Amino acid sequence: MVISHSFYMQLAVNEAYKHQLLTYPNPAVGAVVLSGCGKILSIQAHKEAGKPHAEVLALKEAYKNLTGDKYIQNLTSSNDIHSYLIKNHNGCFEECEIYTTLEPCSHTGRTPSCANLIKELNLKKVYIGSKDFNKTASGGKEILEKNGIEVEYGIYKERCDNLLYPFEKFIEGRFVFFKWATRLNGTTNDGIISSKVSREFVHALRDKIDLLVIGGNSVRIDRPTLDARLVGGKAPDVLIYSKQKDFDKSIPLFNVKNRKVFIEDGFDILKNYKFVMIEGGAKMFEATMDICDYYLGFIAPVFKKSSGIFNVDANFEILHQRKIGDDILAYMRKTDG
Repeated sequence: MVISHSFYMQLAVNEAYKHQLLTYPNPAVGAVVLSGCGKILSIQAHKEAGKPHAEVLALKEAYKNLTGDKYIQNLTSSNDIHSYLIKNHNGCFEECEIYTTLEPCSHTGRTPSCANLIKELNLKKVYIGSKDFNKTASGGKEILEKNGIEVEYGIYKERCDNLLYPFEKFIEGRFVFFKWATRLNGTTNDGIISSKVSREFVHALRDKIDLLVIGGNSVRIDRPTLDARLVGGKAPDVLIYSKQKDFDKSIPLFNVKNRKVFIEDGFDILKNYKFVMIEGGAKMFEATMDICDYYLGFIAPVFKKSSGIFNVDANFEILHQRKIGDDILAYMRKTDG
């Protein structure tokens, strides 16, 4: 049975989406390594800025599976993994192929060049989903081709480009996304909706963002903290969107150290931030429809009676969906149609 290239790239895309938005300010990237006989040796993704890129983690795991050398599992820094692979590979990758959702980086920054590592390991072929539009890191394809490594570009391109969309907005200046949790019948009332795993993911997002936007009614009713305590992360600044300025300052969100809290009836403050998450329900959704680039919908497998159902018209393109805890997480863009 012949398996298409898009199958392997889809595995890489699916893995990358597990860390989508958590790699800020880096893009989410996935990679898959195959042996000469077509066996999947590894499926990995970039997890955090400053940590090893997807290709490095995939090659690390593939090396262990090819050689049985488990020492490499102890290495966590990109520099150490690069050096160990280059010194010890002994040609084990020469018949291997790698699929990567983004062109391997050409430059050395917080981590070494992935294109250079692939060149040194002399892989047989590299399949690339999206070409890197970041001028600082682009050019990996040319490095590989100049060193005799075959490169095929544009595999599963649309899905790989969609994966890059938040990074593209970062590069342009600012990325704003709306997060909401709902039950299957659209209700959002009465406390906790999503699973613990989903809530931990949201806290991980709060750890990465610069600013969190929430409505005044939600603050008064829920009295939230809006921090990242479930993952031991930092708390973002907060914009409370409200026409009324009076709030009980004993509400926990006002008492988080090293946080700025703004109370405004508009969104001008967003121009001072690059990575913004909006949390809310129907009213906040409607108020921010013109400023959001992206939507995250956490859908819990529950019905509950309520009148609190979204009462707006909107069409979405689902870029990706995956199971998270007991819930479904949909990554979406709003469309005009």
